[in-house]
Amino acid sequence: MANTPRSMRRTVLLASAVALLGAVSACGSDNGTANTASSVTTAASSRQPDTTEPSTAGSSSAPESTAGSAPATGSVPTDTAGSGAASARSDARCHTSELRASIGRMDPGAGQRNFPVVLTNTSERTCTLYGYPGAAFTDKSGKQLGPDPKRAPGSPNVVTLAPGKGAWSGLSFSSPDISGARTATPAVLVVTPPDERDPLKVTWTAGEVPVGGNSSTVRLGALEPGTSP
Repeated sequence: MANTPRSMRRTVLLASAVALLGAVSACGSDNGTANTASSVTTAASSRQPDTTEPSTAGSSSAPESTAGSAPATGSVPTDTAGSGAASARSDARCHTSELRASIGRMDPGAGQRNFPVVLTNTSERTCTLYGYPGAAFTDKSGKQLGPDPKRAPGSPNVVTLAPGKGAWSGLSFSSPDISGARTATPAVLVVTPPDERDPLKVTWTAGEVPVGGNSSTVRLGALEPGTSP
């Protein structure tokens, strides 16, 4: 039977519909493939191990800058003259083995007890002291009595000691019978020269010292030339 114009139009519309349906299916397949690949990539990325090293104390990474810290490798100062001066000062320093410690006569005043703690150069060379000595009261067994003395306000200067010469530091505290502080009677005053670790021991014969309670702070001054104020 011959095709009529109506049947031909119907055939064309049917073919177009089939073609359109195929195109839509193809688009749906492409989108599905793309979405699936994207999901796999994302999941793989989230499973990658964390290769960043955790920050730990003592690591070799550069630490935060702190006062007094050594310069990092490659940033050593090139001021050789300054380094030489620092080395010279270090070489000139009086060491514990070159010193003798002693306690001078008490100088009372205004409810205070004041003692010069003297460091004398017993070596055959000239050496220097700078700053504050360390000190502590102990009993016969070596047990410390009370806290370490606090540093008295002052402006330290380098003290040059020829053989046989000395430098003194003022040790002071409020008279315990006035302050009402808790007291103890030391056997020894342990004195450590500035920048040294080995101490010197001096027999303490000046009676009770404050070790706690009211006005019990003991103070120690910067070293000055001489053997007494």
